[in-house]
Amino acid sequence: MSDSAEGGPAGDGDGTRAVRAGLPEAVKNEPTLPGPVFAAHFHLPGEVGGPYTYGRDENPTWTLLERAVGELEAPGQDGAAGQDRVETLVFASGMAAVSSVLFSLLRAGDTAVLPADGYQALPLVRAQLEAYGIEVRTAPTGQDAQLDVLDGAKLLWLETPSNPGLDVCDVRRLVEAAHARGARVAVDNTLATPLGQRPLELGADFAVASGTKQLTGHGDVLLGYVVGRDAEAMAAVRRWRKIVGAIPGPMEAWLAHRSIATLQLRVDRQCATAQTLAEALLRRPEVTGLRYPGLPGDPSHEIASRQMRRYGCVVSFTLPTRARAERFLDALRLVDDATSFGGVRSTAERRGRWGGDAVPEGFIRFSVGAEDPEDLVADVYRALDASAR
Repeated sequence: MSDSAEGGPAGDGDGTRAVRAGLPEAVKNEPTLPGPVFAAHFHLPGEVGGPYTYGRDENPTWTLLERAVGELEAPGQDGAAGQDRVETLVFASGMAAVSSVLFSLLRAGDTAVLPADGYQALPLVRAQLEAYGIEVRTAPTGQDAQLDVLDGAKLLWLETPSNPGLDVCDVRRLVEAAHARGARVAVDNTLATPLGQRPLELGADFAVASGTKQLTGHGDVLLGYVVGRDAEAMAAVRRWRKIVGAIPGPMEAWLAHRSIATLQLRVDRQCATAQTLAEALLRRPEVTGLRYPGLPGDPSHEIASRQMRRYGCVVSFTLPTRARAERFLDALRLVDDATSFGGVRSTAERRGRWGGDAVPEGFIRFSVGAEDPEDLVADVYRALDASAR
């Protein structure tokens, strides 16, 4: 794992950046983080102008959140002049952010390359793209298999680590290959978070994520974002957001910004406990297919240790049968049987119940929360024992 987690291009450490991210200049007797601005319209006398005109286009609460996310995904670069200026746009959900990049940049006759093992909603996206006359090719994330289907593509979509399989691809290698062929590259950075991986520093054109997960971390906000450095491409993404109206509410945006202040504390605790849990699961004979990029024996560890700064809060593994997996989940005391991941309360689920992931019936995606690691491991061991009966 890179030691750059202790500091970055902006000079400050991750915790300092997270606590200060996106805050406005201090004003005497005003709050450090202004409250949410609820406004459908703004005073607009005379000619149209100024930063805020209509609530579907801009909102001061979004502005501060977008600045915060940009400072984390590309520290020291946000606000730079010219073509390389980093721009951030927030959306109503992660899928709204994903859709904005794919549907704003691709046209009939274009080709997109998607991961074959990515997020569960991607097959729905593929069907819609194909309905619009866009060719879609897929290949697994592991072993950089998407390299083999890049020729002629306009956009390469990466998801690393992949959800739920936790495979990792070499972002720099794939970006170089894609750019050499004239393709743009977007990286879904949801599982890594900007504290675990910075796609723009690895050469990608876009970093896209669901802020619903670890970025906000409390399981109470739906949010997405896109960060990019190409002004023309980001203008198209912004136009798509305006057309579709996939905007976050001001309260959601404010809650997200408030939550970012504790991001480094949560991420460090959750990643450390995930490592502890993964190591503990190595000792359980009924557990197979254990995946966590932080394990030295994991197939993704070598590349993850070079390009990631933290390994994430998700551990995946397989129990012998569907029934065993369901008994295990029922027996857990400290873990909610729920979908999504990244929250301060641990969650786990049998992913096969959704029908959209190519995983065994006993496959478990486990999202590690902020509980004491000893308590969490003890609860998992007790549930494994109970599920064997």
